[in-house]
Amino acid sequence: MYEYQYNELINNNFRVIGITLRGFGKSDKPYSEYNYDIHVGDIRKVLSKLGIVDAILGGFSMGGSIAIRFASVDNGVHISKLALFGAAAPIWTQRNDFPYNLPISVVDDLIEMNYKDRPMLISNFAKILSATETSLNVGIGNWLNGICMSASFYATAQCLIALRDTDLRKDLAKITIPTVIMHGKKDKICSFDLAEQMKAGIANSHIIAFENSGHSLFLEETTKFNTELIKFAKS
Repeated sequence: MYEYQYNELINNNFRVIGITLRGFGKSDKPYSEYNYDIHVGDIRKVLSKLGIVDAILGGFSMGGSIAIRFASVDNGVHISKLALFGAAAPIWTQRNDFPYNLPISVVDDLIEMNYKDRPMLISNFAKILSATETSLNVGIGNWLNGICMSASFYATAQCLIALRDTDLRKDLAKITIPTVIMHGKKDKICSFDLAEQMKAGIANSHIIAFENSGHSLFLEETTKFNTELIKFAKS
């Protein structure tokens, strides 16, 4: 998914480590828990095995939520900066005291569709992934579809449940490292309201708005995304 970021980062003398979460891509797909803490544990094992310190942890969508949980408990062991891309945080679904983004009932419908017709679920997501249905060309769209279809149907459902139910507001207050919040103004999956809530909750953070992007900001405004990410990494 970050194919068009890796090359730019490498050419700017950064080491890049891509971690595909359990249940997705070519990673194992066990029938087990898929909550944020499980994913955080997996990431910690990879970084510990490789001896990674002083890293910049980046996460997109649910990956952004997981990155927030990781940063809230890392205590400077592995990471020194946090980069959030269209993150599904601090909560992906509405609460009585959180009137932002999707109603819980919408996510319940997504979970049901995952078990009945996952290709249709992915197709429906594709229609709202970018600012407009034609913001991404057909080739990129087909590529993303293949990435999504490679995921486990079970993991997809369990991650939707984690997205629906997890509240990260207390986690935000624990993050003190420099944080950049990169978010599309036209995001239909994680509304820009969420970026503003993250900014309010993370003390040492700032927002970079992508005026012409939806959820797939790193593919819709690739040059700006790469430039801003490298600028943040070098700062």
